[in-house]
Amino acid sequence: MKKAISNRVLLLLFGMILCLFSCNDDDVEILPPTINLEEDNVSFTVKKGNILKISPNYEFAENAVFAWKMDGKIISSSPELEYEATELGDKYLTLDVVNSVGTAFVELKVTVVDLVLPKISINIPEDGYIIVKGSNLDLVPNVESSDNTTYSWTVDGNEKATTKDYSFSSTETGEFTLTIIATNEDGSSQVSFPIKVCNAEDLPFSWVFDQTEYNMSSGRTIRLMAFDITNILDGEFIWTVDGEEKQKGEQAWYAFSSSDEGVHNVTVTMRNDYAQITKNLTVNVCPEEGTYKREASSANSKDWNKVYSFLPAPGQFVNEGYSVYTDEEAVTYAEGRLQQGGYVSLGGFGGHIVLGFDHSVENDGSYNIQIKGNSFKGSSEPGIVWVMQDENGDGLPNDTWYELKGSATESSNTIKDYAVTYHRPKSPGLPVQWTDNQGNSGCIDYLGAWHNQDYYYPLWVDTDTYTLRGTRLQSRTKETSPGYWENGEFEWGYADNYSSIDRLTEDDNYSAAANGNHFKISDAIKYDGTPANLEYIDFVKVVVGVNCKAGWLGENSTEVFGVRDFNLIK
Repeated sequence: MKKAISNRVLLLLFGMILCLFSCNDDDVEILPPTINLEEDNVSFTVKKGNILKISPNYEFAENAVFAWKMDGKIISSSPELEYEATELGDKYLTLDVVNSVGTAFVELKVTVVDLVLPKISINIPEDGYIIVKGSNLDLVPNVESSDNTTYSWTVDGNEKATTKDYSFSSTETGEFTLTIIATNEDGSSQVSFPIKVCNAEDLPFSWVFDQTEYNMSSGRTIRLMAFDITNILDGEFIWTVDGEEKQKGEQAWYAFSSSDEGVHNVTVTMRNDYAQITKNLTVNVCPEEGTYKREASSANSKDWNKVYSFLPAPGQFVNEGYSVYTDEEAVTYAEGRLQQGGYVSLGGFGGHIVLGFDHSVENDGSYNIQIKGNSFKGSSEPGIVWVMQDENGDGLPNDTWYELKGSATESSNTIKDYAVTYHRPKSPGLPVQWTDNQGNSGCIDYLGAWHNQDYYYPLWVDTDTYTLRGTRLQSRTKETSPGYWENGEFEWGYADNYSSIDRLTEDDNYSAAANGNHFKISDAIKYDGTPANLEYIDFVKVVVGVNCKAGWLGENSTEVFGVRDFNLIK
């Protein structure tokens, strides 16, 4: 996530300073100082009447001058700060460290409260956990509390562990209630949740379909696929089209192709020794490509004309400065931001926005689409671009999405059909926990010193979890020196990416202004990576393509200022 422009320029200048060096008379190299805070923590909470001690680690600060400031006044000139909390509320501090060749700077937030109860955050499925008898469920909560916190894990009221982390297992089937209790000098907090223990054959089978109705042009091939399959237990999938069996076996997807216009009924049945479950799908085979094409004229706008969907992943700009509670309000917010020349932040991996034009954008083999972000050297947050034709002619983006190929599409480190599930925090000011379909977990950090809205989880998502899916690129983010993070660019093919190829300019954009990446409709590919050969498109979707964070800068999230028909301006 990029900070406001002033902070980004400060970061850039700081990075340039770190690259400088000088030598004293004894030829000993002198470098600018650096400030390192444990876990990049820039937000602190302290109880009124206590003393908060902040002890950064420094490098190249042997002869440096230290200045801790509050409200523009220096309150300490020591390397460590002992802050006496006498007034309730938020206080903002800055720390400057200066030596003969450079300066390091950090801003900190201190919140003074009456009581500091533990805050517990833990990933819990909406209906609780279901595990196999004899297996282990490792529970690793995130707890914000003082150092003297004690823990208690109970199962149906009986204490089982006094450690922060706990591994639950049972040799008996049944339903259990787990509770974690965290206690410090100010009191206790607790979280309870159910766990069901089953025999393997009793575990419920589950699958997910991203949609149940599909539209496609006559003569094309689309993929119908079940995702997030659990507990198949040597089962098979049986696919039928209009009552005729077409495919049977382990493959959980089917390549549907037809030139027969009209509605086709598809069923997929999972069958194993314990269960048989069927899902009904509908495919509408539309007239051939071009039937609903809208030719551009001088009366058409070169810019997008409508936002159809705005669903970011959790992130530090989500809910900041706006409060929306429905999908419709989210779209209205996004449209207003873009119309005013601002950007929308898409949060972490999978966050996306869908826009459309008042005409069809022609594929002339060259660059046809321009998408503006705010990348600069060392600050790329790549968004993957998808395009769609209005194949059924209803003016809505409910047809087939095609990914635009980029420089990393065929990399062995790129993951197709990657999915992240985000979990709503239990209370304000907590990170957003996530799990993915590769067995990994993590969190979107809460960076209260920069963005202190209560929740980074979108207020208009009314479920306690939501899953975003797409193609994931391997992150090129790295810490090049202590406290200085670089979000490396990709060669070409991504939004908000400092490409030397598709930005079509040599401007370094160190001011972090809006600047465009350019895309070719001819790069559209089908689910199997082969060319889609689209003659035109009507809709564009930008999706955050990495799942990573850059220390105190927070999550990588694509910013979008707008989408344009480049044919009308090139």
